[in-house]
Amino acid sequence: MAAPELEGPDDGGLEESLFSHLIELRSRLLRAIVAVLVVLAALIPFANRLYTELAAPLVSRLPAGAHLIATEVASPFVTPLKLAFYAALFIAMPVVVYQLWAFVSPGLYRNEKRLARPLLVAALLLFYLGCAFAYFLVLPAAFRFLTAVTPQGVEMMTDITHYLDFVMLMFFAFGLCFEVPVAVVILAAIGAVSLDQLRSGRRYAIVGAFAIAAFITPPDITSMIMLAIPMCLLYELGILAVRWLLHPAKKAEAA
Repeated sequence: MAAPELEGPDDGGLEESLFSHLIELRSRLLRAIVAVLVVLAALIPFANRLYTELAAPLVSRLPAGAHLIATEVASPFVTPLKLAFYAALFIAMPVVVYQLWAFVSPGLYRNEKRLARPLLVAALLLFYLGCAFAYFLVLPAAFRFLTAVTPQGVEMMTDITHYLDFVMLMFFAFGLCFEVPVAVVILAAIGAVSLDQLRSGRRYAIVGAFAIAAFITPPDITSMIMLAIPMCLLYELGILAVRWLLHPAKKAEAA
């Protein structure tokens, strides 16, 4: 006669713990979604004004009589709404990140929490800084170049949806590129690189920054330099951050 299978003493607790984690995850996701929807509802009445402000770097540099156009029937309505959603996600991102942090942080060790908090704050601020840098400095320079090289007899009339897609891509690319210090600290924290390797790899970082900038930016030298130089400076900031955040912690652990 086969012996009856005994249920492990921790099976019920494991299932209960998994269920409680799923409930907590759902709650955090709902709060993040609600935050985005609340901001979106507040921005919808100003969607057209938001698009006007977003289009200003290009419109102010178009030749006399030129303007943006809508090539699809629903574009004048849908495109500003898309921009309002992007803006709502942009504004509500601190709440979204906080909800993610509140879900993950209970499972982290104290030293991991000490490192993760400043990295999350820095990642948000650097992403916002990258977007602002693209809007106020890079896009005006790029559009000045593009309008100047327009062939004779060609009238530059950009579709509003294509313009929105282009600007959002630039915001996302510059926001990610400005995360260089955070990436450097994470690589050093997991042991992928050391502080000495980061210092000796400056020349490679500079070459990589210019290569990335040439790939991301519009085809003008000014935009490429305006992205490559900040990336090089942010790499140096990442090296300083590794010294400030990681090396004191390692000395404390050794003591």
